[in-house]
Amino acid sequence: MQVSSLQQLIAERILREGPISFADYMRMALYEPGYGYYVTGEAKMGWEGDYFTSTDVADLFAHCMGRQVKKMWEQLGQPARLGVLEQGAGRGDLAQQLQQWATTYEPALMAALDYRQTDIKTGQDALVTVDDDTFTPAIILSNELVDAFPVYVVEKQGDTLYEVAVTIANGRLAETLVEMDSNTLIDYLESFKVPWHTFPDGWRAEINLDALVWMERTCQILAGPNLQRKRHGFILAIDYGDVAGKLYSIERRHGTLSSYYKHQLTDRPLVRPGEQDITAHVNFTALIQVGRQQGLRLHSLTTQGQWLRDNGIDDELDQIRQRDFGAIDTDRASNQGQTALLQWYNLRQRVSALTDPMGMGNFKVLIMKR
Repeated sequence: MQVSSLQQLIAERILREGPISFADYMRMALYEPGYGYYVTGEAKMGWEGDYFTSTDVADLFAHCMGRQVKKMWEQLGQPARLGVLEQGAGRGDLAQQLQQWATTYEPALMAALDYRQTDIKTGQDALVTVDDDTFTPAIILSNELVDAFPVYVVEKQGDTLYEVAVTIANGRLAETLVEMDSNTLIDYLESFKVPWHTFPDGWRAEINLDALVWMERTCQILAGPNLQRKRHGFILAIDYGDVAGKLYSIERRHGTLSSYYKHQLTDRPLVRPGEQDITAHVNFTALIQVGRQQGLRLHSLTTQGQWLRDNGIDDELDQIRQRDFGAIDTDRASNQGQTALLQWYNLRQRVSALTDPMGMGNFKVLIMKR
């Protein structure tokens, strides 16, 4: 077996320390300086890459986000300066497409907009505060960010909940069950009243402790430095996941841990570290709980499909049909008409990918406000 430099680093750490937590393995696989999937440029988005996001599918997603930002701006009283912070911005597609839309259709919003971006180049980037004291975001956005944070994995055997660790067996990275050295992970599950004692042997779950830190610090960024006079604003997070009661259930007895390589879903996260994406579903109940502890209120939790419809994706699609594809109705038999028909079907399919309840349409959209 050919061993990559990152595999060698992981193996050396295991030889020094013994089995490491899956969270530590995942952090190295995704974020190890010089080697991690998100750090080296190995992460490939888009149709030719390992995975694609909503902004790869259609500009209409960004237009819906723009309409959502406009609603928030209006609810905040249309301030002359609207700070928007996008965390985990990747290539910057959402920012570019949203601002192009605002320039064309909402110039007053565009004049107020102060849009900043951060990217998840290390596992900690989204977990630190903004270092620009002059920037005061009233809206903080993220799209498929939290699922990329390292997770702990647990497995039930008998009456005990074990931690799934990573070791070396027969010269390869392998899983092993180890006893927990603290009650942190058990306390996490029990805080959501997960009846793991009643589940069958082999039941697994992922626990994202970094998500709690991220939500707390994001709320603090929104609040601003003056704790006596916290700013009003919104946090919007889009990701795949669910509420705790559905996420930690007998129906999901194998957990939600996934890895992606060239759009192929695999169940082998220990293979090709640094070359494939590793993700797990987000516990939105945990994010809401932390947000409330920080003084925010739940505005809404819905599916991406419903959120897109609420923000006008169907109306915009109808307008595009009437404006750009008239040849379908007036001259369908011609080459121009047939080309228009194929282009229209392609656009419809791309939008359907965003709203399909069996796919990206089932992503959750969380909005919290102060």
